[in-house]
Amino acid sequence: MSSFSNASTGDKPADPYKAKNASDVPLKESVEDLTNFVDKCKFGMMTTRIESSGLLASRCMAIAAKESGGVDLIFHTNTESGKTDDLKNDPKINVSFVDSTGSWASVSGEASIITEREVVRKYYSPALKAWIGDLGDGKHDGGPEDPRIGVIRVKALTVTYAVSSTGLLGRTAELVKGMATGESPNVNKLRELTTEDLEKCKSYPSLTPVMTFHVFRYIKLTLQDRAVNSQKRLSKL
Repeated sequence: MSSFSNASTGDKPADPYKAKNASDVPLKESVEDLTNFVDKCKFGMMTTRIESSGLLASRCMAIAAKESGGVDLIFHTNTESGKTDDLKNDPKINVSFVDSTGSWASVSGEASIITEREVVRKYYSPALKAWIGDLGDGKHDGGPEDPRIGVIRVKALTVTYAVSSTGLLGRTAELVKGMATGESPNVNKLRELTTEDLEKCKSYPSLTPVMTFHVFRYIKLTLQDRAVNSQKRLSKL
């Protein structure tokens, strides 16, 4: 496979940021930091490939749970949605996360669409009824037996992530120093997990399982806050 290059830097690193922020720690610590970060984010951008055009499409998805030591991701899905069409034709997938500090994670792997009721019941949340809807026919009711409700399991094959290694003041100081000296700032713990690494850590017990209840509780509280703010605005009219 050919690679792209537009410069020759001799014995100096062409990407000094990566060289400066690369963080080599024990595998278990690296996985724990990743799973803790993903838990805090709650939502990720799921990217699939559209068969008809070959273009990529990303959707914001709430994490339902994690498996295999915390590195394989579980999402709820409506089986009649566009993303399931995409994944049927090309199971390769990416799920990315980012927060306000600039920390981020990119999980690449392969997805499977699971419709077996045993698995759906295991991860089902009553809050799904609000998203799936009740069609009133006694079958498509948004409950655990509704055939429209499925699970997307993302088997992680490679992961790259960077978590902030310093606070806002420290980051600002490093950036100012970098602008003055041309030296890359040391602001993140930049790490990569290979397929081999991920297979090893899947034997670990789940570290910090994600509960769908907390995700939907977050959504509920957000909507409540918006409703209160709207009421306040109306009262001022």
